[in-house]
Amino acid sequence: MAFTSREIPAPPSQVFDVLVDPTTYPEWLIGTSSIREVDESWPAPGSRFHHRIGLGPFAIPDATRLIAVERNESLVLEVRVRPLILAVVTFRVTGNTDRSVVTMEEEPKLRFIGNLVRPLLDPVIHVRNHRSLRRLFLLFERPAA
Repeated sequence: MAFTSREIPAPPSQVFDVLVDPTTYPEWLIGTSSIREVDESWPAPGSRFHHRIGLGPFAIPDATRLIAVERNESLVLEVRVRPLILAVVTFRVTGNTDRSVVTMEEEPKLRFIGNLVRPLLDPVIHVRNHRSLRRLFLLFERPAA
């Protein structure tokens, strides 16, 4: 499992609002090039958003499904990038009125395949997720317009 965390200078409700809004993902989640569509029922469990992962002609269209959500606390997503990736990503947010800590865990959905590729992919996924949470942090560091 790839695990990372980051302190963010904002209350949990503000951080969670960004995490639960898929249209923000191209701004901070490394690899997300665009959001093509979000189900009207979002963020209900089972709803999806459709995205493109990658760059230019190498971007792959696919979808992410919401597995579970606890408002201002946790968000669990099933991420697909066919034919290579099927993973579960869990975001957790804790904090107070001034600061939050966001954790991000990513693990393969299929344990057998995950156990085979984990030694190679976990370090890469960890770096990507660490950099993504840094970009999320920078969203909250920007001066107010």
